[in-house]
Amino acid sequence: QVHLVESGGGLVQAGGSLRLSCTASGSIFRINTMRWYRQAPGKQRELVAVITSGGSTNSADSVKGRFTISRDSAKNTVYLQMYSLKPEDTAVYYCNANLYDSSRLGTYDYWGQGTQVTVSS
Repeated sequence: QVHLVESGGGLVQAGGSLRLSCTASGSIFRINTMRWYRQAPGKQRELVAVITSGGSTNSADSVKGRFTISRDSAKNTVYLQMYSLKPEDTAVYYCNANLYDSSRLGTYDYWGQGTQVTVSS
């Protein structure tokens, strides 16, 4: 089994910062790409940022210059550093990992349970 656990969400004022973490554990042989998504009330889930196993990154235009994705492969952990937060960043943030599961002998996508980020104006 594989589990992804996010942490670091909370309530912050506009202009503030938060750092989200997501750690994968279980029958992991190799983690490929890791992603952060978010879903605001009444809206579709959207991709926020992505980081490959080689460290290449990309992010949505709406967060470029404010959010930074990084990973610590030794810890199976991905981070999302968020600066200059805006009320429109309010959402549940989910991490996603594409990884080789040694118990299922294949590559699958796994999701965390989500962490709430609320930005007050």
